Amino acid sequence: MAPQAKPPVARIMDHGKFKFEQQKKDREIRKNQKVIVVKEVRLSPSIDDHDFNTKLRNAIKFLEKGDKVKASIRFKGRAITHKEIGQRVLERFAEACKEVATVEQRPKMDGRSMFLMLAPVNEKE
Repeated sequence: MAPQAKPPVARIMDHGKFKFEQQKKDREIRKNQKVIVVKEVRLSPSIDDHDFNTKLRNAIKFLEKGDKVKASIRFKGRAITHKEIGQRVLERFAEACKEVATVEQRPKMDGRSMFLMLAPVNEKE
C-alpha cells in the first residue's frame, strides 16, 4: 500500500480481531521482559562469621537467580558513632560477592542505616 495514493487506500477489517491481535502482541512482549526484583539482606555492625556466611550464601543465591541485592546495616543506639565498622562489614560483603555481583552503589548512609546495592554479573560479557 502506498501512503501517497490517490484516492487513499483503506482496509476493511474486523475491529475485534484487530484488538485481539494487539493484545496478543502485548502479552508476548511482556512475557519476554524480566522484572527487576531487589532482595534485601540485613546485617549488623557486630555480625559474627557464621551469621555473615549464612547471609552471604543467601545473597549469592539471589544474585544467581538474577535479582539485585541490597545489603543493609541498621545502627542501633550508640553504634551510629562507629560508622566505619558498618562500612568495613559492607566492604567485606561486597568483596565476598565479587565473583557473582558488581557493586551498583557504594556503601551509603541513609538515616540510621547504611546500605550497599549489588547487581548480578551479566553472563553475556
